[in-house]
Amino acid sequence: MQYQWYPGHMTKAKRMMQENIQLIDLIIELLDARIPKSSQNPDIDTLGKNKARLILLNKADLADSSVNQKWEAYFNEKGYSVVSVNSKNGAGMKAIQNAVTEACKEKIERDRKRGILNRPVRAMVAGIPNVGKSTFINSFAGKACAKTGNKPGVTKGKQWIRLNKNVELLDTPGILWPKFEDQETGKNLALIGSMNDEIVNTEELALELIRFLQKDYKGLLANKYGFDEKEMTETSLGEQRSSLTCGAGSEPFVILKTVADRRGCLQKGGEPDLLKAANLLLDDFRSGQIGRITLEEP
Repeated sequence: MQYQWYPGHMTKAKRMMQENIQLIDLIIELLDARIPKSSQNPDIDTLGKNKARLILLNKADLADSSVNQKWEAYFNEKGYSVVSVNSKNGAGMKAIQNAVTEACKEKIERDRKRGILNRPVRAMVAGIPNVGKSTFINSFAGKACAKTGNKPGVTKGKQWIRLNKNVELLDTPGILWPKFEDQETGKNLALIGSMNDEIVNTEELALELIRFLQKDYKGLLANKYGFDEKEMTETSLGEQRSSLTCGAGSEPFVILKTVADRRGCLQKGGEPDLLKAANLLLDDFRSGQIGRITLEEP
């Protein structure tokens, strides 16, 4: 399956960011802590050249905590200020003001030498669709000043938000980039919901997730959906001998069928509704119901 999504409004959003970059002291880039590499837009690097940078690993509560630490060290080594946060419940948010000051210390010192005191830092908040920018701004500001939603593309245009006397934020729409370096990046973005689900083969995506979890987080699916992993392997071997259907004898396929059965995702006649089960599985992953999972390491 090919993963690519770059609707026309993203071109417009990128142009708007280019037009406003000269007004900016700092770029606050939100990355999804489950896929920090895949969710880092290379266009932001080009756009933010010579600008101070602050990386926020958002949704850190959904990611593997030990891997979060590895990613923090990785970005620190590259010279970025970095903070792991959960914008929904406010975890890590108190560290951001100090991180903004630290990231912009050269700018603040230049202002001081010129006799400019207390000029607020102007920061652009950037990130891919559905990474949680609006939720972060609302949490940071302490009030609902930016629209939020669980679908990519809720923020349509730019909006300036005065947080306090020290910081002003420019919220921007979530944008991807025209061509992914590899399909692994596209797959990861699809898994966390940063693409329009309507353009993705949901069943195939769910099978990809199952393959990954069985390899790197063995036991989580069995614990969540109440099945015996040895039994799944034996069943898949049996189906491989008796079925010519592409993929139908594989262990991930058997697990998806089991999820459908255990969660009552059935069609008329009692046949498993694999599409419904796939959507349920992806929703459980995205909301952290399966466990704390990171899809890539530094």
